Amino acid sequence: MRVISTNRGCAVTGLVIAGKAVPRGAFPHVKRVGDLLFVSGISSRRADNSIAGAETDASGELRMDIAVQTRAVIENIADVLSAAGAGLGDVVDITTFLVSMDDFDGYNAVYAEFFDHQGPARTTVAVRALPHPHLLIEMKAIACKPV
Repeated sequence: MRVISTNRGCAVTGLVIAGKAVPRGAFPHVKRVGDLLFVSGISSRRADNSIAGAETDASGELRMDIAVQTRAVIENIADVLSAAGAGLGDVVDITTFLVSMDDFDGYNAVYAEFFDHQGPARTTVAVRALPHPHLLIEMKAIACKPV
C-alpha cells in the first residue's frame, strides 16, 4: 500500500492487488483509513477480464449462474482483504447489488456458506445494471482490522 493522504492524523492508503481484475476506473481495490478497510465494489471478473459464472456452452448459449458469481465475488473480497492484512472474519458491513431480486435465494445460499448471523451487517439492493451485461452481482465491504 502507499500513503495517498493524511486525514486528521489518520494515514489513508490505497491498494490495487496484483493478479486481480484491474479496476475499471481510478480507484483502488481497498482503501485503509485508520483501522477501517473499505473494499471497492467487487464482481466475479477475473484478471483476464473473463467472468466467473458467465460461461458459453458448446452450443454457444450463455449460461449465467448467481451461485458461481456470488462465490467468486466473496473469494475476490477475501483475496483483497488478505493483501491488506485482514480476512472475511474482519468484515463488519457488506452491501450487495443484484441485477435481479430473482437471484436473491441463490445469492443468499452461497452467502450463508461464508457468513452467519454473527457475521457482518448486510444490505442487498436491486440495481438496473452493472458495468458488464454478464455480471449479476457486485459487493462492497467494510472491515475493521487494527494497524
